[in-house]
Amino acid sequence: MMMMNLTSSSSSSAVFVIVIVIVILMIQSVVNASIHHYSNQPFTHRSNAFFFHAGTEALFSSSSSSHSFIRFDTVTFTRPKQSAITHGPMQQNTGLVEAIILQVQDRNRIGGFHFTPKSDLICCDPNLAKQHNCNLGEVIIHNNPNNPHFPKRIKTFFQGTSQIVHMDPQTVNINTTGMYYLYFMFCDPNLKGTTVTGTTVWRNPNGYLPGKMAPLMTLYAFMSLAYLFLGLLWFLRFVQFWKEKNIVHVHLHYHITAVIALGMCEMALWYFEYANFNATGTRPMGITIWAVTFTSVKKTLSRLLLLVVSMGYGVVRPTLGSQGVAYRVMLLGGLYFVACQVFELVEHLGNINDFSGKSKLLLVLPVVCLDSWFILWIFSSLSKTLEKLQTRRNLAKLEIYRKFTNTLAVSVLLSIAWVGFELYFNATDPLSELWQIAWIIPTFWSLLSYTLLLVICILWAPSRNPTRYAYLEGTDDFDEEGISLTSGVTKMSGDVAAMLERKERIGSSATDLTFGDDIEEDKRE
Repeated sequence: MMMMNLTSSSSSSAVFVIVIVIVILMIQSVVNASIHHYSNQPFTHRSNAFFFHAGTEALFSSSSSSHSFIRFDTVTFTRPKQSAITHGPMQQNTGLVEAIILQVQDRNRIGGFHFTPKSDLICCDPNLAKQHNCNLGEVIIHNNPNNPHFPKRIKTFFQGTSQIVHMDPQTVNINTTGMYYLYFMFCDPNLKGTTVTGTTVWRNPNGYLPGKMAPLMTLYAFMSLAYLFLGLLWFLRFVQFWKEKNIVHVHLHYHITAVIALGMCEMALWYFEYANFNATGTRPMGITIWAVTFTSVKKTLSRLLLLVVSMGYGVVRPTLGSQGVAYRVMLLGGLYFVACQVFELVEHLGNINDFSGKSKLLLVLPVVCLDSWFILWIFSSLSKTLEKLQTRRNLAKLEIYRKFTNTLAVSVLLSIAWVGFELYFNATDPLSELWQIAWIIPTFWSLLSYTLLLVICILWAPSRNPTRYAYLEGTDDFDEEGISLTSGVTKMSGDVAAMLERKERIGSSATDLTFGDDIEEDKRE
């Protein structure tokens, strides 16, 4: 059996390592950053145009002391040889590629939609050129009257038979807060097969951190201090009553301590990772992987903590039960860690643009299923634990578990409601127009996790009377009943003593009566 468990554990570890290595190799070239790199990226055909989505970021308006900007560094376009040789060596402007910068609310100002609501044309064709005076072979753009410089067009022309053209380095200043999109586009079908290579740099007034992510750095700083404060209080309480705890209860306290420490490290790592991102414009893979790993470990241990507490570990029972139960708990924790780690790695080490909805669904589905499994197992265990405590009439422990169950039930209801809100939010805002309030979604989950941990710390805090809440071998099953039994014995002993006293009195009276009779007989004699 031991060899089988070791073999299973080794296999699970090997699979986990392989999965993580594959994920890292897949996303290594597109690490999330405000400095966007392109390496021979192809264009996608749509309607009568070809486009490449070069980036999406939330940018704040420039301030008097610093500027928001998008800078084009060494951007190069390469067209196929077949397209280049159709022109003469002395010809000029033999192919046009346009860089289009627009805010998300100006998306309908690109293409023929402004002319004809049902039109899906992006480039100006001969009919539109005659009717609406657009430039043939160029992307149709209608400038925003409130911001005349946007959407902005930057043209780059191929010359002669050259296959390569370099975009002129330039910086576009951003004067209006918004979610900005950058596309490279061309309308000439002869340029099909063209690729783009180079770099663009996006920067906000306060650093490279995208506007959608900026509030999260403040959140991580606040949560780091909150975990530090909780950890300090827990440590002082832990040390104060160190000698008064039994060994099983200490194991539960160690688990709580580990979750607090992991939460503090997780938030601190994310804060420093975001701070570094804000200063440099890139996300170092090492720090990000550590932060993601701490997040996955902390999420896993938090759920395992809720599960073992619900099973009554350290309070109703000294162990998790049979070896099979412990193995299933460890298996569920291992599966959840792997699923969570893969999802977090792809989300945080992927491109700055959100990965596709299908890919996200594929990765988040295992996490959701395992979370559901945790919830069902937790409440099933809580039901059995409450029933056992009621049967044993352990009133103190029953009160604790009722409070814990109520808190957990409220948190689950809030989670379900928030998931519904999150789905509604994402469904109604696919283009991130509400990016300025998107930070409330991860903030809720961080605060909910912290609140649950705080409740567990309060309910199972070290105290002067640990035996009231901890499991004690040989006495736990009968602590409340023992008190009743003792009371009954005391009462019975009092009744017996009273009966013996009455018997003694009756005996004394009988003796006195006999002794008096003897005296009378003596007198008569």
